[in-house]
Amino acid sequence: MHPIVEVSPRDGLQNQPRPVDTRAKLELIDRLIAAGARRIEATSFVNPKRVPQMADADAVMAGVPRDAGVRYAALAANVRGATRAVAAGADELNVVVLATDTFGERNQGAHREQMLETYAQAAAIARADGLAVTLTVGASFGCPFEGEVPVETVRSLVEDALALAPAPDELCLADTIGVGVPAQVLELAAAVRPLLGDSALRFHFHNTRNTGYANAVAALATGPVVLDASAGGIGGCPFAPRATGNIATEDLVYLLDRSGVPTGLDRAALASVAEWMRDELELPVTGQLAAAGDFPAVAV
Repeated sequence: MHPIVEVSPRDGLQNQPRPVDTRAKLELIDRLIAAGARRIEATSFVNPKRVPQMADADAVMAGVPRDAGVRYAALAANVRGATRAVAAGADELNVVVLATDTFGERNQGAHREQMLETYAQAAAIARADGLAVTLTVGASFGCPFEGEVPVETVRSLVEDALALAPAPDELCLADTIGVGVPAQVLELAAAVRPLLGDSALRFHFHNTRNTGYANAVAALATGPVVLDASAGGIGGCPFAPRATGNIATEDLVYLLDRSGVPTGLDRAALASVAEWMRDELELPVTGQLAAAGDFPAVAV
């Protein structure tokens, strides 16, 4: 199991105000692969009028290297998106269901039952073509419109989703707006793990309020998990007010490496990716490793 999913080409870029062209996205993916990334969420198949940065999803999937042992994931919010992702050659499909109806209506124009039905249809399309399926429960830690999201609400939603066919290969609990704290991570993991069966548990943390790394450590303490991260810490949800930044892959890898948790990623190479993003793509990099330098420092 790859412990980190690199999401900068998708979640990192989807909310950027300046357009990033397809060539630059493919170079970013190449650089991430060179740094050791082996699970990359490359794009999302969504309405380009709502998320203009993802309008080139087909071109991105057509241009990624296919001989590097990398699994490419695509996000979809509806059946049409799932069909497009399969046709484009994605290896994994990530389907999002929001934990609250208000956010679901704002983000996907659907309430809970509709989102669950969409998940089941999209997952069936993906599984029929051999794709792995991730179910992401967005706003698991809090909603920008309804506020606190009770643990029982998330557990009930997961239970309903897992009762549908096909069951996901992976369940991802997403702190879409970066409000979560470690106590919530522990509570949510305890609530959903007994339901998962063979499905893996994954977390998606934003660092909006500087709790993302603490949440990652808390998640690791609950047992085997997969963690999302974005090189440079770039990203944010385009449908949530003031939703900034993911946890930075290079900073997470530094934290895990120094804690004795293997990742298979080269943190120095990831810091170089962040520098390239800042200097060449003019993206607002928030990760600290590129600025502070590695430790122990390499003698020159």
